[in-house]
This record gives sequence, structure tokens and C-alpha cells, in this order.
Amino acid sequence: MTTIAPKSFRYELDARTRVATLTLDRPERLNALTFEVYEELRATFDALDSEPGVRAILLTGAGRAFCSGGDVEAIIGELFARDARGLLEFTRSTGALIRSMLACRRPIVGALNGTVAGAGAVIACACDLRVAAESAKIAFLFTKVGLSGADMGACWLLPRIVGLGRAMEILMTGDFVDAAAAERIGLYHAVVPAARCLEEARARAERLAAGPSFALEVTKRMLYREAAMDLDAALAAEVEMQSICMGDPNFREAYEAFRARRPPVFG
Repeated sequence: MTTIAPKSFRYELDARTRVATLTLDRPERLNALTFEVYEELRATFDALDSEPGVRAILLTGAGRAFCSGGDVEAIIGELFARDARGLLEFTRSTGALIRSMLACRRPIVGALNGTVAGAGAVIACACDLRVAAESAKIAFLFTKVGLSGADMGACWLLPRIVGLGRAMEILMTGDFVDAAAAERIGLYHAVVPAARCLEEARARAERLAAGPSFALEVTKRMLYREAAMDLDAALAAEVEMQSICMGDPNFREAYEAFRARRPPVFG
């Protein structure tokens, strides 16, 4: 087992449920991101892709916000001192975090405990499931500060979640969407009272962790791969992957459990 010990946020692994929890832990700054947080999050998701004993990931924040985006003092101000190459290095690092989240074979559940803004909104979209507190309004603030709404993959992710029309409005205005509206348009999977947000998200993470790991990995991978395929290519990819899944021990376990009238125990 590798040593995952980030310094800029909290990491915990529940050995019983096999759920790894990442908690952004700068509540006094509404969990605003720093250069270090970006890099450690990317490295952690890369490590969790193959970490033994991890079957699902829960991502949340401490305090009253999930993540308010890039820290104005720790990142934004510093960027004005960079040349074009330095700016590109930074934007590449932010995109690398999203790529690592999407490439991670473990299901990622976001517990959006409060405000979700800017880069935090894109990180939330890169989670596979999103459970939000009633206070978790969300905004892609980039155009509000003179930047493109096309940031960290937002223009790829958001239309696939809420549709092109909704994404166009949300990204171009940069306005906040309240939690109820975000659930209505499919951006949030569930909205619950703040006191229950982490509990509800953890329950979903634990359910996924107990599921057939290879089948869930393939499902996540194919959902993103097939976004760029035509129907024939998608069908060809799916028949191949499904035949591989039929050779996985979890398929046999589901069959044996059905015959024995017991719950399956997936590996």
C-alpha cells in the first residue's frame, strides 16, 4: 500500500467500507484552492486509481463551503507576476486535476456541503455523483472576472450533465444557481439538509464500494469514451467490454448468489 499523506487537505481511509475521504480543509478561506492543493489533489487521485483497499472516494469540504475556487491572495494575485509560459503552466496544472479525476477508476462522490464556486464547481462536475446541502449554491464565476467559462474542462463537462442550453446560460452569465434549481436540471443528484449531506453522500460511496469494482470501472470509463464515438463505434466498444466483464469473477459471484438466494459479495 502506498503512503497517501497530503499536507493541504485531510485524507482518511475507512478499512471496513473501503471508502477514502478527501476533505478540503481551509474553512476560514471557504476551502479556496492554492497551488499546493491543486497539485496534491491531482497526485492523490492518481494514487487512488490503483491504491489497494480503496473502492470508492468521497470528496467534501470543511465548514460552510465545499470550495470557493482559486484563492484570490494565494493564486490570483501571484498570477499577475507570471509571463505567458507561467500562466500556461498553471492552467495546465488545473486541467490535469480534472483529467486525473475522470481517469480514476474509483467512483467519486462529491458531498457538496456548502457554496460551490469557480474551480470548485468544475471539480464538483468531475465527481461521478453529487449530493448537495440545501445551502450549496453553485456558480462558474469565470466570466465575472474576465475569464472564459471554458476553464478546466467546464465546456466539456457541463453540457453533458445539464445540456447545451443550460450550460450556455450558466457559463456565460456566471450567476449562482441555487441547490433546488441545480437538482432540477440534473446538476445535483440529491439535495438534503446540511446536517445530512455528508451522511447521504457517504452512503452512496459505501454502496458503490460494495459493488462490482471492475464493472463500475468499465461503466465510468465507457461513459466518457463513448461521448466522442458514433453509434457503431460505441456498440463495438461495448460488446467487447461486456464480453470481458462476463469473464470477471464478479459475474460468477452474482450468479452463484442468485442461485443461493443470498446477497452477492463482490470483489
